Amino acid sequence: MKEPSARGPVPPLRRAAPWIVAAVLLAGLGVPAVGGAFGHPASIPAIGVARPTNATTVLAINLTDQPRFAPSTLNVSAGTTATFDLVNLGNYSHTFTLLARPNVVLNTSWSPAELDRYVAANGSLANVSLAPGSRATATVTFNASTGFDVFEFVSLVPYQFQAGMYGFVDITSSAPGLLASENTTDSYSFVPNALVANATHFPFNLDVLVTNLGNLGHTFTVSPWTNYSLSPANFTTFFQAHPPLVSVNVPSGAGQTVWANFTVPGPGVYQYICQVPGHFANGMYGFLYVDVAPPPPPAAPSTAIIQGWVLVGSGVLLGVGITLAATTAYMGRFPRPPEPSEPSP
Repeated sequence: MKEPSARGPVPPLRRAAPWIVAAVLLAGLGVPAVGGAFGHPASIPAIGVARPTNATTVLAINLTDQPRFAPSTLNVSAGTTATFDLVNLGNYSHTFTLLARPNVVLNTSWSPAELDRYVAANGSLANVSLAPGSRATATVTFNASTGFDVFEFVSLVPYQFQAGMYGFVDITSSAPGLLASENTTDSYSFVPNALVANATHFPFNLDVLVTNLGNLGHTFTVSPWTNYSLSPANFTTFFQAHPPLVSVNVPSGAGQTVWANFTVPGPGVYQYICQVPGHFANGMYGFLYVDVAPPPPPAAPSTAIIQGWVLVGSGVLLGVGITLAATTAYMGRFPRPPEPSEPSP
């Protein structure tokens, strides 16, 4: 009887070969996934660019029972058609009466009759009466000759002017201003968080339409200093000593809007923030670049799902894996089955 041949021990390298092959093949498959993950484009904030106002602007004014106009000072460029958006927030009637004669400041010691006689004799550019809770508009064109003039507006309801219900429209220059838009969000951010305004003259009027994209209320507050960085620790005392160029309350509720109209005195980088407690500390700020180029955004990564070097590397690894598999098989990694024994006689 012939004994079957005994199978010798498998060398360690041959025993490890299938794991080597598996590792190489998995690497070849895994690299594209990793490359795709690192190649995902990052989110880069947009930069808002101010554009000419086309000689039109909208100015929002609230009328209150204090009695006051809020805001009481507005800036308009000469050559501009301004629409005053008037809202009576109080329980009493008020008027918005814009005097026709520029550079005249009325005497608050006048009686209601004296005030009426002055307006009758000198005229008005707008005279709108608002019932409690009502809304109205008044449109006035300030031609180029009014550059750097000041027009006073008052309420003619008896004793409201005498109690402090008056304000002023400053005509900032003889050229149209610029118009920009900004948005606020509940993630404590301005979108965009950079505005660019390139002017051909100074000072100029900048009108920013601020829209609330979330539900929380905010402010849009612009520093009067250029190239100065505010911080959550110092902005309150800073604005007490240096009033902002503008500070408007952005009403709560998605879709609410407010105009921030202000005069920009010169070129530079102005920071704007939200003054609601905690919002600035959580990153709600941005920068206004006036005749200054903003810093370039970070380079965008490749938009390819899998980059070229990843494909090449994957191909090489797969090729090595296939070669190892073929070589191992040829060298007899997988033992042949034992030869059948001859039957006994």
